[in-house]
Amino acid sequence: MDERDWEDFKAKLKRKTEIDLDLYKAPQMQRRIMNLARRNGYDKYSAYFDKVVQDKDDFAAFIEYLTINVSEFFRTPDKFAKLETDVIPDLLKRSSKLNIWSAGCSIGAEPYSLAMIMKDLTPNQRHRILASDLDVEILAKARAGVYSENEIKAMSEARKKKYFTKQGDKYAVSSEIKNCIEFKRHNLLKDNFESGFDLILCRNVVIYFTEEAKDQLYANFFKALKPGGILFVGATEAILNFRKLGYTSYQPFFYQKPL
Repeated sequence: MDERDWEDFKAKLKRKTEIDLDLYKAPQMQRRIMNLARRNGYDKYSAYFDKVVQDKDDFAAFIEYLTINVSEFFRTPDKFAKLETDVIPDLLKRSSKLNIWSAGCSIGAEPYSLAMIMKDLTPNQRHRILASDLDVEILAKARAGVYSENEIKAMSEARKKKYFTKQGDKYAVSSEIKNCIEFKRHNLLKDNFESGFDLILCRNVVIYFTEEAKDQLYANFFKALKPGGILFVGATEAILNFRKLGYTSYQPFFYQKPL
């Protein structure tokens, strides 16, 4: 690998997008990006970047690939079942109005899943659900709220009928659910965090982050949570040093800020 080419690519990407690849695991990202470059006929990172920035659609597809936007409704249903039956009811005992953040929300499946749970558990209460992502194109898809059959495959038929409208071979989220979500662009590795959250979800986001970046992220989430608040991570992202970061274990993949 040409180290100068990689450094040049990283600098161009950071200037254009504010994505700092120094906070990601280099071997994995180098392999992932080079595979894409070679599929498009390039063997240099920087030359491939110079090509994709010339076309808005190509660049959007590149950023989506880079930020790994893979999601679906109620991803890992058993964990979402725990969220619905244990975690949220416990949080509601302390506060009737919850402040929730879906961090790295991708196509919006996660925050919309949350909104459905909250509607079913507390039909007459409005909660705040913040959904953020780095990728503006993906946020546009999330705001549109239109999904394929495959993206909603883990959803019950009852919820599908209650909260979606069929549009050809797609499914559109109801305005009742869309209106529950506040979308915004946010860079988890750079931007300031809000505080006062009862629940934060950050799932399947940190796969290529360095260990140092992960620790800083989880420390920032800790500060952003209320005492007693819960952090919910992906099913392959157990936080092994959660005690060092100040958390207690609520359940597997759910970590609590002590009261």
